[in-house]
Amino acid sequence: PITPGELLCLGSSLAFSGLFYYMYRKKAKVVARIKEAPKLQVDDDLPALVSAAEGRCLPYVALEGIVLPAQAALTSHYHEGLQGVIQKLLLKEHRLIWNSLARSW
Repeated sequence: PITPGELLCLGSSLAFSGLFYYMYRKKAKVVARIKEAPKLQVDDDLPALVSAAEGRCLPYVALEGIVLPAQAALTSHYHEGLQGVIQKLLLKEHRLIWNSLARSW
């Protein structure tokens, strides 16, 4: 005989398994779209290509080319001859709405 506690554990286990599988499949689709992203070269044609795209945006593209630092390149302390640059960060603030039920923004 199966006890109600065992049924509860079995049901919650199946629910969590279904939830995690759904999340896995959703992320797998995103990864597949990123892997299929077209590779574009950073050259003089890129601004014209972006302005011609729908919404002036190219979703999921891989840019290839040489990056020049604005001031000086960063050198690694651990690997001799390895240099890098810092990408410009874009901060997008979302509008906050007061939630009176939770009393938080």
